[in-house]
Amino acid sequence: MDYTANWNYPTNVHVGRGRIAELPDLCRSLGMQAPLLITDPGLAAVPMVQKAVDDIQGTGLRCGMFSKIKANPTEDNVTAGVDYYRQHAHDGVIAFGGGSALDAAKAVALMIGQHRPIWDFEDVGDNWTRVDAAAMAPVVAVPTTAGTGSEVGRASVITDQLQHTKKIIFHPNMLPKQVILDPELTVGLPKGMTAATGMDALSHSLEALCSPFYHPMAAGIAAEGIRLVQEYLPRAVADGTDIAARTQMLVCSSMGATAFQKGLGAMHALAHPLGALYDAHHGTLNAILMPYVLQANKSAIEQKISWLARYMGLADASFTGFLNWVLSLREMLAIPHSLAAINIDESRRKTVARMAVADPSAGGNPISFSQEQYSDIFVAAVHGTL
Repeated sequence: MDYTANWNYPTNVHVGRGRIAELPDLCRSLGMQAPLLITDPGLAAVPMVQKAVDDIQGTGLRCGMFSKIKANPTEDNVTAGVDYYRQHAHDGVIAFGGGSALDAAKAVALMIGQHRPIWDFEDVGDNWTRVDAAAMAPVVAVPTTAGTGSEVGRASVITDQLQHTKKIIFHPNMLPKQVILDPELTVGLPKGMTAATGMDALSHSLEALCSPFYHPMAAGIAAEGIRLVQEYLPRAVADGTDIAARTQMLVCSSMGATAFQKGLGAMHALAHPLGALYDAHHGTLNAILMPYVLQANKSAIEQKISWLARYMGLADASFTGFLNWVLSLREMLAIPHSLAAINIDESRRKTVARMAVADPSAGGNPISFSQEQYSDIFVAAVHGTL
């Protein structure tokens, strides 16, 4: 089956193997003459990234590279990227890599022409109206992992190093104008990272579906995104060269981020503080937390999850059947069952719970958990107690 397609929902998305070759033309379509490719240090040394830079330069564009990005990007990373952009007179951004690189790159593009600190644009109230939108840099996004879906998102998650919190920076124009989903760029992703990022995509669609807010289009995208993860994530982990599975997982990732316009929930409300406090991988955190949050939400989502289980064709089309599917999938993918397995203990449970209640994602959870309830979920996840 040919998976090549052109989409413009939620933005212009160019899907198919080999479509990275279109990157120079897409830069030109946004008026770029000197794009800055922003990626992470690990990818900067990978031949495919240097080839992308060389190919862009071969068409007459002047292309630079910036890669001083942490796994959980910080304000300092964004500031350094803005300084590099200005010093080298760039005129657009190529966001190239996993969720961290994409988030950092989008934040750099936002901050290029701003005169306020980045935290003035945190996704609270109407803070986004403070942005000088005309001064933002255009962005082409090229994901190399299938998880966060940041390539179709209007926000970036940036770590506030002083407060040890993750904050969501938002503006509608942070949505990249052009996106390339080329499965060949994800073929070299190791099994463990394929699994963790794929579970992140699942968490986005699952929390969006369970969110109580009204958005039928997002709900439909979320349900199909979950079904595609069911079908293709095990294949992508088993055989990293399976182009069909790699394509579909990139699509799942974009679908999850499109769907979570409907809302996220307690998985992310807990994963954000844990990522900030322990510098742990976001997708892995969501994967571990998933069954514990599902169980805590059971009374509010049981009917919806039963419908989902029927849609997925599970033999046991009940809440329990779906929960067992999640547990089986995690085991198949070698995802740890507890937070203790990634060296997180319960010593900071009060801090974690307090931060979870305050996290913006908590507002989309089907049940408005108290600080004590978040503490209980966290402790259960630490010990692996369902």
